[in-house]
This record gives sequence, structure tokens and C-alpha cells, in this order.
Amino acid sequence: MANDTQLILIVEDSDDYFYAVERAFQKAGLKNSIQRCTNGDQAVDYLLRRGEFTDLKSAPWPGVVLLDLNLPGLDGRDVLRQMKANPDLRWIPVIVLTTSNAEKDIQQCYDDGANSYVQKPVDIQSFVTVISRLRDFWFEIAILPRRDGR
Repeated sequence: MANDTQLILIVEDSDDYFYAVERAFQKAGLKNSIQRCTNGDQAVDYLLRRGEFTDLKSAPWPGVVLLDLNLPGLDGRDVLRQMKANPDLRWIPVIVLTTSNAEKDIQQCYDDGANSYVQKPVDIQSFVTVISRLRDFWFEIAILPRRDGR
């Protein structure tokens, strides 16, 4: 099955960055459905099917997670660690998409199981270029795992 049918879970607290990602997806021609969580606690609830996210029809499994690191409440580093420590979640590719270029963050995210680490560009055109390249690799070249295929 095509990767363009898989949901993208975006964990991003900033409305500005979220809307920039949406615009960049549109400009890049990415047609995947998007689900947004605005903090780490909500993301973990989504992934563990808790609270408002118990229905798989309204909260389907994501094919990939775009994860910001600096989130209110449970931060992205903790979300990543919980995902990769959980056998029901560790199969989901996680792309860290953050403003941080700190070597400590980069190394720790890879140590914790991140599949990719991307610094958010400042201007919209560079952002579109980055999202286009992510689309090319993650949704046209790479074959993503499927929850229902396990």
C-alpha cells in the first residue's frame, strides 16, 4: 500500500510552526492526513489510545510522527523515549523536527531511537524545501511499517 495513505502525527505546540508545516505539505504535494497533538501528554494519550483517543476510526495509527522537542508538559524527549521503549509503538518512525541544533539534543535523540533529526528552517521557502525532501524520502522512497501488517 502507498505511504500517502498513512496518517502523519504532528506533535507541535506552536500554531505558527504547525501552520507552516501544513502549508509546506500542501506546497510539496503531500496528501497524507494529518493529526496534531499540541503537547507531549496528548501525544502519549493518542499513541496509547487513552482518553479522547480510544476510537481507531477517529484516531488511526500514524505511519510517522513529526516530533518537536520543546513541548509543554511532557517534552518531546520523553515522548520519544516512551515510544521507543514500548513494543506497541517503537515500530513507528519518529522524525524530530525542532529548532534545536544542540549537539547534546541530536545525540540524545538518536540514542533514544529517533529515525531522523531535522532542524526547522527559519524562512518558509527553506521550510517547504525541507518538507519536500522529507516527503521524497519518507513517503516515496522509504517503505513505512504498518500496525495492521504486524
